[in-house]
Amino acid sequence: MKSSRRKFIKTALASGAAIGLSSVPIFAENKEGRIEIPDSIFEQSKKTNNVVGLACEPLDKVRIGFVGLGMRGPDAVDRMMKIEGVEIKALCDLLPERVKSVQEMVKKAGRPEAIEYYGSDNAWMKMCERDDIDLIYSCTPWHLHVPNAVYAMKHGKHAAIEVPAATTLKDCWELVNTAEKTTRHCMMLENCCYDFFELATLNMVREGLLGEIVHAECAYIHDLRWLKFDKEKGYQGMWRLKHSIKHTGSLYPTHGIGPVAQIMNINRGDKFDYLTSMSTNQFGMTIYAKEKFGSNSPEANQTYKLGDMNTTLVKTNKGHTIMIQHDTTSPRPYSRIHLLSGTKGIAMKWPQQKIALEPNPHSWLKEDEYKLVMEKYEHPLAKKIGEKAKEVGGHGGMDFIMDWRLIYCLRNGLPLDQDVYDAASWSALIELSEISTLNKSTSVEVPDFTRGAWKTTSPIGIVS
Repeated sequence: MKSSRRKFIKTALASGAAIGLSSVPIFAENKEGRIEIPDSIFEQSKKTNNVVGLACEPLDKVRIGFVGLGMRGPDAVDRMMKIEGVEIKALCDLLPERVKSVQEMVKKAGRPEAIEYYGSDNAWMKMCERDDIDLIYSCTPWHLHVPNAVYAMKHGKHAAIEVPAATTLKDCWELVNTAEKTTRHCMMLENCCYDFFELATLNMVREGLLGEIVHAECAYIHDLRWLKFDKEKGYQGMWRLKHSIKHTGSLYPTHGIGPVAQIMNINRGDKFDYLTSMSTNQFGMTIYAKEKFGSNSPEANQTYKLGDMNTTLVKTNKGHTIMIQHDTTSPRPYSRIHLLSGTKGIAMKWPQQKIALEPNPHSWLKEDEYKLVMEKYEHPLAKKIGEKAKEVGGHGGMDFIMDWRLIYCLRNGLPLDQDVYDAASWSALIELSEISTLNKSTSVEVPDFTRGAWKTTSPIGIVS
């Protein structure tokens, strides 16, 4: 073995251990020069029930138990109370005052009082063990998403968990294996898939307006330094800040990749093949900490591993490419980019919504032409509940559309728009991008969580 190759394997092993992989004996390049992580590391179940297109028994009423009533939870409860066929059955948080506050909101809405769970780290487990709950809706910090979902599914409940669904490959496989074993739904609550422009572009692609999408660009660019250092909103040990201290790579890819993956038929006719990832050094966190806390403060002298800007490039099995960017520490406007480049045209959401089409692809559509296209390709969900969604709110209405659609599918025994394989493959980009970044941007294989089912699975359709 050449010395350069031995050095690479040693580096890969060290970085793998640093990010929580317990045993990575063949973290090395395959014959194509890419890092290939063996599935055996993650103890896959050999005998599984594939749950692609899973349709469960219809529920006349969806009885929900909510866990995590901090920033996102109360709004989720409020939205669900505005959807027909929903019962707010139970509320859970570590802090009793949060449970009491949301309970008052439930009673004020004229709803029956929910059962309360609080005061201990395992109170949510007792809620999952009830036999009168159908869905566990988790708005907890990232590290609790997988435990919440797995325990819920093992106790016969469907699980809906905030983004990202998981932060490690091992946890991604645990979600998949548990969903297959229990045949319960596990949905990652990726609300950006239900934003109005994203829904419209999904419709455009299905109708062939943009041709075949050969390249896409997406991102999560959102200056969150204030939140990472907010001791009140960062309760439970300032968990957002801890991720910036301990990890690098694309830490929060699902807002950008979710809509793009659906449009490009990932897990439904195509799959992520491999990725390569690169990060800048870290600058923004230290600058912010010095200005806010002083040059001699612990915050200013802390080492932060998260690079300011990460760029990850993904190649799909069919030869398409996706660029994903992550930046939560730079002073710049919010953006998810959402750019779709097809063989007949292009659509882009940020910094301004624009569309260009054949036979004049070098010029953006004029305002009146753009308006006509958007009206023609408005998604059926937006047509049906868009106005109500805007009234209810939640990131402009997309949160409500997401919740409404989830409940509709559960009540009608339909497959969900986002399944456990989506949750796993979109979330897996977090650790895979870190592995690549720590190994001089060496390409890394993306696991096939569907175990080959993507080849025969139909693309997500346009609902009516």
